[in-house]
Amino acid sequence: MEIARTKCSLGYGKPPWIFKGRALYQLHLVKSEIARAFIPKEFRLVEAFGYTLGGFFLASYEDSPAGVFDELVVIAGIVWNPPTSCAWAARVLVNSGDACDHGRKDVGLPSQVAKFSKKITATPKQRKSKFNGFLDTIGFGTASSSMKDCIDVLVTETNGPSETDICNIKLTTSVPGVKFDEWKGPAIRMSLPSFSGRTEYNPNLLKYSCSIECRVRAVKAAKVSGPSSPPKHDTEEALSQLHLKTLEPGSREIADEGQNLSISVMLSKPLLALEFSCLKMQVEAPVVVSQHSKSRFAARVAN
Repeated sequence: MEIARTKCSLGYGKPPWIFKGRALYQLHLVKSEIARAFIPKEFRLVEAFGYTLGGFFLASYEDSPAGVFDELVVIAGIVWNPPTSCAWAARVLVNSGDACDHGRKDVGLPSQVAKFSKKITATPKQRKSKFNGFLDTIGFGTASSSMKDCIDVLVTETNGPSETDICNIKLTTSVPGVKFDEWKGPAIRMSLPSFSGRTEYNPNLLKYSCSIECRVRAVKAAKVSGPSSPPKHDTEEALSQLHLKTLEPGSREIADEGQNLSISVMLSKPLLALEFSCLKMQVEAPVVVSQHSKSRFAARVAN
């Protein structure tokens, strides 16, 4: 494989790029046939019994090269990259034009501009079970307040004058102002290598490293609902009749297909939700793993 550094735009400054805030990382069981529609054919999908591990990363950044903004990363699945594995993003939605341009051109992400409409309501907490009390004791439960905040986040993708609702994410969190010194889970450091590229704005295949420092704890999974007109692929019957193919940059029809399949990923079965607080994320400049070359592809086919 060819490896070379990419040239980054000046708007974000020199890498590494630092993002600070908080996030929810939710893992879902995603049907392999849906994930394969996003993943380049040269990769092998990590799967078992017709499913892979995908989900979403919902972040709110209070400090970044693009300032304050929100981000929703829809994760199609995991691809095998010996000796480890890497995530593949199906869609990235941000409410910042600068962040969208940076994601598209510098990192090779399928970024789109979106609106994040938030509605917060306070409701009484239900009585905790003994198991939840144990989770609180070890730092993996929710806060001990008698009230909780229900936050509805409606994510709407915008494309010029047109708008499309992608999903509504219902989060449950403790009300602000409880114990300041409450344990938010253990402090961890981890690296999340990822592949990107093969998009309209960056056709090369890229790999980049994302280092995370944060406090982490398991929380109740967010409830995700689809738009008022659900995608045609979110039922078992439709999926069984659908002949999915790898999505390539191009027509409006393909773009709409990618949007619908991204919604299907969001509506898949949740497995685990992790809250990242005191988040500091450092993203390195991507390297080009394989350059896009139509002539080389034609030569391989001819041989």
